[in-house]
Amino acid sequence: MDISKIKAVVFDCDGVLFDTALANRKFYNEVLASFDKSKLTDEQFANVHMMTVTAAIQYLFPGIEDTKEIFACLKRIGYAKFIPFMEMEEGLVRLLKILKHKGFIRGIATNRTNTMDQVLLHNDLGSYFEMVVTASDVENPKPDPEQLDKIMTAFGLDPGEVIFIGDSEYDQKAAQSAGTWFVAFKQPELAACVNVNSMEDILGVLQINE
Repeated sequence: MDISKIKAVVFDCDGVLFDTALANRKFYNEVLASFDKSKLTDEQFANVHMMTVTAAIQYLFPGIEDTKEIFACLKRIGYAKFIPFMEMEEGLVRLLKILKHKGFIRGIATNRTNTMDQVLLHNDLGSYFEMVVTASDVENPKPDPEQLDKIMTAFGLDPGEVIFIGDSEYDQKAAQSAGTWFVAFKQPELAACVNVNSMEDILGVLQINE
């Protein structure tokens, strides 16, 4: 990785910007309970963590062709009440401020859909990113590279000028397909250019001393 060429730092949301395990479990467990289904298993949670809501519902309710009732339930429940259970990663705001000061483009590429705006608003993070791309903004969400491609196109970036920080196989595959550098966050088993465990580590990757 040629650090001198990096111009943009792009983050996944769940598991990177925030620890969303509790919030997402509560959300999907309430949906499942509404249809008298058991709570998420650890395996189910690991899968829905990476997926869009649509893909997660198809996965949790296999064989159901008409999912209108399920999505109506999702709308009734809403995600807003679960946002307070999301835990912002320590050092995130400091990192984002330093990145701006150093002239880096800051982006988000997430398989969240219509909840991302609420998350940013609740945590006062809306002004900290130059571009946010959700699953709603593309035809093909991660592991497809379209989200990363969209960011690169918007800023005229080459893949070698971008690092993508993620925590799942979907993130890894998206970065590989897009040709960007992949930094694995708290997931050492993923194939990555670099593995990190904190926001402070990301400063180290970028060779920033603050």
